[in-house]
Amino acid sequence: MSRTTASAKATPAPTGPTATAGPTCAGRWAGPLRLPVLFTVAGSALMGAATGGTVPGDEAASRNPRPYAGRAGAWAELLRLPALFTVPGDALAGAAAAGARPGPRTLLAIGSSVCLYEAGMALNDWADRAEDAVERPHRPLPSGRIRPAAALTAAGALTGAGLALAAGAGRPALAVAASLAATVWAYDLALKHTPAGPAAMAAARGLDLLLGAAATGGGTRAALPSAALLGSHTLAVTAVSRRETTGGSALAPLAALATTGALTRLVTHRRTRLPAGRRAAAAPGLPGSGPAEGTPRATGVLVPRQATFAPSRRPARTLAAPAEDPSTSSTRASGRHAESTHRPPFLHGQTLPATALATALGAAYAVTAARPYFHATLNPSPPLTQRAVGGGIRATIPLQAALAARSGATATSLLVAALAPAGRMFARRTGMRKVSIT
Repeated sequence: MSRTTASAKATPAPTGPTATAGPTCAGRWAGPLRLPVLFTVAGSALMGAATGGTVPGDEAASRNPRPYAGRAGAWAELLRLPALFTVPGDALAGAAAAGARPGPRTLLAIGSSVCLYEAGMALNDWADRAEDAVERPHRPLPSGRIRPAAALTAAGALTGAGLALAAGAGRPALAVAASLAATVWAYDLALKHTPAGPAAMAAARGLDLLLGAAATGGGTRAALPSAALLGSHTLAVTAVSRRETTGGSALAPLAALATTGALTRLVTHRRTRLPAGRRAAAAPGLPGSGPAEGTPRATGVLVPRQATFAPSRRPARTLAAPAEDPSTSSTRASGRHAESTHRPPFLHGQTLPATALATALGAAYAVTAARPYFHATLNPSPPLTQRAVGGGIRATIPLQAALAARSGATATSLLVAALAPAGRMFARRTGMRKVSIT
């Protein structure tokens, strides 16, 4: 053993700014051996920054630049990229509620929703930069990693891009997107800290679903029930998020827990009839394929078009009903029975699988949201309140998928449900496992 090596082992490693000085053998190997620890600390800091909470070493991380969070990492934190996976399901659920298959216009609606959602995130931090300097100094704007002017410029550019994409999907979509953009800016600049804040956020999420319906089907009336259900969930999550830095209130988590139970029952037990166009397109003999309202139904008795009350010298004669094939009679009877039960036509007439899928997705929504709400109700501390907010955000995807299955769009609901594991994988890789909407 040489004297240099012996002295390196006997002498304690220096701390502070001079720790990196001196290219010794131990210094060369210390960096690679400590990389897992560095990534763990950086990931924990990002998780705390996303929720506004504190984690071990967060104060030091806010004072010193983090090597993991470069310029791209700062923008990812500003825009809350893990929460972005909850956005496409709005337009897809809206298209399903409108009774139309997703197409190119649906993709334009999704792009518009993504741009307007990210515009709201950037504008939110720009409007709260003074408050975040006290309560969340580790966020990109208070820490100096992103200039406030750059965040405001990004918000304006993303809003313009969202409106342009909506214009490509048609005038109805542009009208809804304009209302959505106005709601987002009004929430961030004026309504966020008022009693109308949660309602404005709920309206924004509902309008986002209606944007998909307007772009795909051209109308929004059929999608109003789904928009109301999704907006109710967003209202509950936003009400809980208002106390995520202070805690101390069990009323908001309790109300959110009750809302989750009510929404679960509505999604899994109550069904919405599809629009007339989709019912007419159903195959004969399937539920909902009967004639439209007001259309005379074929019977075995010939009835004149206009009934007259003029006396007739000839006695009335009843025409005998023609012979009917037994298979046709059974098919017609089954169709009448299906119409009387008011069950919607699911994809390819598979009522039972679609109903089971809606029930399973509704249960997934309840489990994802109810457990953190319950814990926050028992102990409304800031960490558990932040966890409840994160659970509510994650529960948005299974709720969107359940709404799509409720409307009969089985394939669309499965596509929306696949966004949940994709979002979790992205959050794990970026270290941003906790996201806040405030």
